[in-house]
Amino acid sequence: MNLLFEFLPLILFLGAFFYKDIYLALIVLMIAMPIGLLVKYIRTKTFDKMYFWSTVFLLAAGTLTLYFRNPYFLYWKPTVFYWAVSIVFLGSFWVGDQPLVQRFFGLVEGMPLERITRQQWNRLNIVWVVFFIAAGALNIYVAYNFSEGTWVKFKVFGLMALTFVFMIAQTLWIANLIGGESDDD
Repeated sequence: MNLLFEFLPLILFLGAFFYKDIYLALIVLMIAMPIGLLVKYIRTKTFDKMYFWSTVFLLAAGTLTLYFRNPYFLYWKPTVFYWAVSIVFLGSFWVGDQPLVQRFFGLVEGMPLERITRQQWNRLNIVWVVFFIAAGALNIYVAYNFSEGTWVKFKVFGLMALTFVFMIAQTLWIANLIGGESDDD
């Protein structure tokens, strides 16, 4: 059910874009994301920080897009968000006692994460930094080199698929590390 609240705003955005244009799609997204954030909070009684900050970035970029009638502000939103997330992951080396990726996976109960060494967590954290930088760069490349319709499809499906594949790869890597008896990479 949580996946529905994650992806419903994007599906509504896509539908509104094909129904009319980027501006109607943006308005729909600017309404749907805060509602989705509120519904997630009411259902889970927890605050989803990534969704919150994505919503904040959307509202800022969306307001600029609508005010100036320039979709490039919206095109830059995923890139700026991904690059900000990469800075947070990078900064986690100096803030707190664990890299952010270790804290993130530590939320999953029942996983023997103590089998993963500090060096492996640090390496994985760097992989996340590089992923978010690359995803942001890829988004802006698509925005500037392809049609608006192609960018919208890439934003909804391409970035989602890329993130999904990345998460699966991370999960498999961690499962391999915790499943084995040795501490080798």
